[in-house]
Amino acid sequence: MTKKITIRKGQLGLLAKEGDYYQVLESGEHRLSWFSVPKVRVVNLDGSEVETGLAEYLRRFQPGWIEQYCLVADMTDNEAGALYSNGILQEILPPSTRRLYWKADETLKLVRLDTREVSVPAEILNAVLQPKRGNSIKGRDTILTVQVPAWHVGVLKVDGETQALLSAGLSGYWKVNHLVEAEVVDLRLQVLEVSGQEILTKDKVTLRLNLAANWRYTDVLSAFAQLSKPLDHLYRELQFALREAVGTRTLDELLEDKQIIDEVVSVQVAERMAAFGIEVASLGVKDVILPGEMKTILSRLVEAEKSAQANVIRRREETAATRSLLNTAKVMESNPVALRLKELETLERVAERIDKISVFGGLDQVLHGLVNIKGAHDGA
Repeated sequence: MTKKITIRKGQLGLLAKEGDYYQVLESGEHRLSWFSVPKVRVVNLDGSEVETGLAEYLRRFQPGWIEQYCLVADMTDNEAGALYSNGILQEILPPSTRRLYWKADETLKLVRLDTREVSVPAEILNAVLQPKRGNSIKGRDTILTVQVPAWHVGVLKVDGETQALLSAGLSGYWKVNHLVEAEVVDLRLQVLEVSGQEILTKDKVTLRLNLAANWRYTDVLSAFAQLSKPLDHLYRELQFALREAVGTRTLDELLEDKQIIDEVVSVQVAERMAAFGIEVASLGVKDVILPGEMKTILSRLVEAEKSAQANVIRRREETAATRSLLNTAKVMESNPVALRLKELETLERVAERIDKISVFGGLDQVLHGLVNIKGAHDGA
């Protein structure tokens, strides 16, 4: 008596007795004896990974089956693997990987890559970065991608050592077996704000200052070779220079020459940062904020100074007016025509304030009467 078993195309049947696999059935019809029917494990030859327990059994007891039916993906410590199916990248295998895959005709392919060469081959990088498939590729996190835009450069460090600058474009690097870091650096003029710096002047007045500096890299490799964080170092140098410029001067000195802070800080920072490949193109203090009580005192001081200046100007104008009147009187004393004109001017002013006026005896008599009235008042 026999039992018929059918294995379809693209499948294998693994026969086992008491847990041991002893025979492989390929596609087709097979007859097995009823007296000792083995267990049959059917697997698909579709490029899928061999289950871990079965893979270890085959490695140990059936290496011939592995050679015939499996793709071996055993990576060394310095190898990564690119697994392709039908010419399409499916997975990036990291170093030291040990896997078996069921062969699917000749459509399954493994490409071994040497990770000691830190750059990722362009064809691998392009496949990983395809917009429609990038997220479906397993193991893509083993690759560091660096995109450098225009007017920028890339600073690449491999195992702590700075490499040649990366120009604008896209590149990829193995993160396995290496410590890889990359930073994109802008070569254009940039602004750094140093805000809220509270500093004591020489005469113990607290000022709060906000400073802005325009800067750029002149030698990127020099900056990153000497400084782990160039921008942080520039910020601290601006702080130190600002404190030195304010802390060594009194409030009066700073108020009298408001540009002195900019000049002192600019010279000091430019000298210190030039050695690190950083240029400070310009800087300036945006705000100088005084404490509340000091504002009140200065307001009173300014008010007093302005009041004193107003008094001086008023005295000067009064003196000038008196001198003008005296000069006018001297002219009229020696010049009857000038006196006559002054009388007419006076009459005009009087007439402006009177709605109606009647004149008898002519204009000369009116003027004579005004003069007599004035003389009578003077005599009284």
